Amino acid sequence: MLDATSKSYIEDIWWAGVKAVRGTESVLKALKEQQVSRPDQIIAVGKAATAMARAAMDHFGADIPTLVVTKYDHTEALPNCCKVIEAAHPVPDENSLVAGYEIHKTVRTMPENSHLLMLVSGGASALAEFPNDGMTLSGLMAENQQMLAQGYDIHAMNARRKKLSQIKGGRLLATFQGELVTTLAISDVQGDDLSVIGSGIGDAPEFYRFSFDPFIVASNAIARHASAKAATDMGLNVLTNSETLYADVYDLAASIGETLRHAPPGLHIWGGEPTIVLPPDPGQGGRNQALALALAREVSGIIGLTILVAGTDGTDGPTDAAGGFASGATWSEDAARFMRQADAGRFLEQAGALFKSGPTGTNVMDLLIALKT
Repeated sequence: MLDATSKSYIEDIWWAGVKAVRGTESVLKALKEQQVSRPDQIIAVGKAATAMARAAMDHFGADIPTLVVTKYDHTEALPNCCKVIEAAHPVPDENSLVAGYEIHKTVRTMPENSHLLMLVSGGASALAEFPNDGMTLSGLMAENQQMLAQGYDIHAMNARRKKLSQIKGGRLLATFQGELVTTLAISDVQGDDLSVIGSGIGDAPEFYRFSFDPFIVASNAIARHASAKAATDMGLNVLTNSETLYADVYDLAASIGETLRHAPPGLHIWGGEPTIVLPPDPGQGGRNQALALALAREVSGIIGLTILVAGTDGTDGPTDAAGGFASGATWSEDAARFMRQADAGRFLEQAGALFKSGPTGTNVMDLLIALKT
């Protein structure tokens, strides 16, 4: 069972981090601080595209042609100036190709002296694609499914995606004939590298003919700082605040479990994006649910410990859950079977330990919040 008070605390701390990096607030702040001039066209692509586009329209007015490409069920009502295309994630589908073609056409047909505002967030790599000649949709899907199953991290995945695409790695903006591109990006990658976010869909080629103003407007570091502040405001002692979730979930569970077993009372915050290698025919779940279950094994029997592992975008793998909870009482005799089958989500669901947030309007990788009392 999860301690209700501790569960409430860590949920509030997780949400404090997420709210600090939501697309609406982050983009609006950047537009004001950077004094971004009024664009002629807005393109928003990624899981946070709707929130980012809405911020731009709140700032400039709802009369600028705007193309929004986002994940299914991540769209709110938007003004008539917006054309919205929803597509699949993490494996692209036919709508991803429709979106990629539309983005490519929009950029390459913009006139001289024009200003393009690109709003990019995580998920853009799968949501919009214009594949190289000879690459079919089925081939593209197979490539992505293979990379996911083999546990590629986001840098390795996006490096491969660039080689398959006509709009990644600066190739999209290479077709721009206008005067200025402003890119505002929410980072879902280690190092906040624009050439990796969305596989570089909002990055400019090395030698470009236009003015280019790129800005990272939200990151995992900003989210962790906000979570730490919220915890401190609650009177909790923050013992760990680091971005080190960049390994296999089972290796991370072992090292984090060791830390938590020997730690004094207090709060721990980790950020990043773990990886997992999947067996054939995996069950229900994602990397955060897998890490939560693996941690449950590592901390089994510890009293007064509550953990939440969740994706800041509100989705974990091909599920509608953001992640899961774990405590010293979560692990049970049959949990190992679920773990072997990569079916952590089903086990956590049965244990009442799934965490569902719904779409959050951002994507800065994952947050792990652990409270020991």
